[in-house]
Amino acid sequence: MGNCIPCLVDEENKSLPIDAIFKLPSPLSNWPTGTGNFGSGYVDLGGLEVCQIVTFNKVWAIDKGGPDNVGATFYEPSPIPDGFSMFGCYCQPNNKPFFGWVLVGKDNVGEILKNPIDYTLVWSSESSKFKNKNSTDHGYIWLPIPPEGYKALGHVVTTSPEKPTFDKIQCVRSDLTDELEVESWIWGQGTTSNANGINVHIVRPRERGIKAQGVSVGTFLARITSDKDDESNNTLSLACLKNNKFSTFSSMPSLSQIQALFEQYSPIIYFHPKEKYLPSSVNWYFANGALLYQKGQESNPSPIEPNGSNLPQGGTNDGVYWLDLPIDDKERDKTIKGDLLNSEVYLHIKPMLGATFTDIAVWIFHPFNGPGTAKLGLIDVPLGKIGEHVGDWEHVTLRISNFNGVLHKAYFSEHSGGTWRDAPLLEFQKDSNKVVAYSSLNGHAIFPKPGLVLQGAGDIGIRNDTDKSNLFLDSGKSYSIVSAENLEIIEPPWLNYTREWGPKISYTLGDEVEKLESLLKGNLKGAFEKLVKVLPNEIYGEEGPTGPKMKGNWIGDEV
Repeated sequence: MGNCIPCLVDEENKSLPIDAIFKLPSPLSNWPTGTGNFGSGYVDLGGLEVCQIVTFNKVWAIDKGGPDNVGATFYEPSPIPDGFSMFGCYCQPNNKPFFGWVLVGKDNVGEILKNPIDYTLVWSSESSKFKNKNSTDHGYIWLPIPPEGYKALGHVVTTSPEKPTFDKIQCVRSDLTDELEVESWIWGQGTTSNANGINVHIVRPRERGIKAQGVSVGTFLARITSDKDDESNNTLSLACLKNNKFSTFSSMPSLSQIQALFEQYSPIIYFHPKEKYLPSSVNWYFANGALLYQKGQESNPSPIEPNGSNLPQGGTNDGVYWLDLPIDDKERDKTIKGDLLNSEVYLHIKPMLGATFTDIAVWIFHPFNGPGTAKLGLIDVPLGKIGEHVGDWEHVTLRISNFNGVLHKAYFSEHSGGTWRDAPLLEFQKDSNKVVAYSSLNGHAIFPKPGLVLQGAGDIGIRNDTDKSNLFLDSGKSYSIVSAENLEIIEPPWLNYTREWGPKISYTLGDEVEKLESLLKGNLKGAFEKLVKVLPNEIYGEEGPTGPKMKGNWIGDEV
């Protein structure tokens, strides 16, 4: 974990995680000088200059409700640079260390920012079931009413029933705003079938990806909700910002800055001590006998050039071509084990959230994905060939602020999905800012902490076992930047190979399932039948995956 610096707390009150301020374990050095304004603290969105504020004054706190029922705390940014204005307050649940930010803005051309014309009281603790145990202070959440042609980006929180002053917050001209959506729950009553309640959410741009212009403001959305509300509706009362200078990539890091960022945060990936199927570089895989097959010419596969230059380029995944392991048994056995010592990771540099953040997607290749193991209550059952396939791509994504180069969160790919973890919840390598990740035994799904994760329901599912061992990949030691939206990068030919990296299976899944069922008796057989019904399709996808560029997150956000 990172460093959590304790704050002063009333001795009569129990200390909460939010009472500690999260900081990265190791101090950041100055970033190399680039051609743009990465790391300058400011981003120009097209006449509207924004600054990311990470220091706050506490306005009001509640000690119940929300995650773990420990409440939430509301803040306003302070100090705000001269000439800049607040767009809204910040809120964070009390169950994790303090680590937040909001944007403030400066109008450099005129008529971009305007005061609200009024406020609506969204909620007050005076009339709520939520009462602080050790405080009589009340909290009031206000929604700014923008002038025509303008949008509000956040709320004002006060401890007074009097409306805030109109110059407390600024609304933004509509052409510099975009639609947002709810991301996750911060605090509130939740939803009930017989009453409406206050709920506070983290919000984000609705459209996100390498071409999307929406910019997160860091503010929250407060509203009265019930179980009948649709979180995907288009009637949310707030907007996010839009970067109208997105195409210039002026806030994105240069090549030398990307290298410095990756030196700071490059993941250390630990493999299970029993792992047999380790990663390799793509070039090693090709040079050690991988073959290109073509439909109709299966008896005459082609060796692959070390850089993949003879792979078919572009097109769709039409089943005409696929890759496979060497034919020779000795070479095949060598290849499926990988080559950890000389392995390499592949970086995709992505502008995200209107190019106010940079995502570094770190792709890892395994020549072979091993078989799965089912957990049926207290019994583990090896699944034979189920889970095996040739070629396996996994990744970790680092999301870094373009305002200051600080790592804000990391994404861990887990089969067809994955998990975001905010920086305070990450594990870091000792005395460094390098993110620690754990690759699961045989399947290589990546997790933020060691242990067992079951893919299934209850105590029945596919095992994902992770643990720390002497087998690990320091991704910062050997990497290649294979694609970057803001730089001129010559992409390797294998990146634009759009077909599968392994063959379709030569056996039927049904036969494998029946074979296993025949070995099980009584309750175990019933449990296995339940497992077959609830597992996701990728467990049974016994064919090679497509490469990184064919994944939805190549151009979009992580799921």
